[in-house]
Amino acid sequence: MNILLTDNEVRVLGCLMEKEMATPAYYPLSLNALTNACNQKSNRNPVVSYDEETVVEALNGLREQELARQSNVSRVPKYEQIFSQKFNLITREEAVICILLVRGPQTIGEIRNRSERLYAFQNLDEVQETISSLESMGGLLSKLPRQPGRKESRYAHLLSGEPQETMTETIAQPEAATVIVRKKDDRIEELQEQIDNLRQEVQALQLEFVAFKSQFD
Repeated sequence: MNILLTDNEVRVLGCLMEKEMATPAYYPLSLNALTNACNQKSNRNPVVSYDEETVVEALNGLREQELARQSNVSRVPKYEQIFSQKFNLITREEAVICILLVRGPQTIGEIRNRSERLYAFQNLDEVQETISSLESMGGLLSKLPRQPGRKESRYAHLLSGEPQETMTETIAQPEAATVIVRKKDDRIEELQEQIDNLRQEVQALQLEFVAFKSQFD
């Protein structure tokens, strides 16, 4: 699976998925609504404080990887996720991935309890069955080693690479960081190119207007 998301992209994608499932009447989301969703103090781990520029940058990254898009349902720009469509996820699979995106690694019991607004799992066996289905797809989630003092293992998504606590070689960490930095540099370069093109178009329109106006002077 050729997906490597930054932490900001993970949060934005998770919030888009959550709001689509929990409050479909208010979905797709405007930039303001999406920013507020990212910055919620409840049902989030970690708690963050993003500005709109941070959210836009994350949206651009998701759009580049065809995981989100701007909706055409309103004159006001609104955004929706297409990650679920890309991987043909059913509702219960969406719920599991969503919880892992917005709340971090979770046990089976935590996934069931914390996903009630998204999907009502009948029992823990259904959660486990759903996790097994996602594992079979490859690259979406994995089981973490059991932590000392905990009875249950936790599960984590893999959309931003291997979870930190599963990495055994320190060399893997800077390598992942290098990929993220490179992605950001590429985005900045692309945005700058778009700005330059827009400036050229505006200048061309200004010249055309001056030429047009001169015909009536």
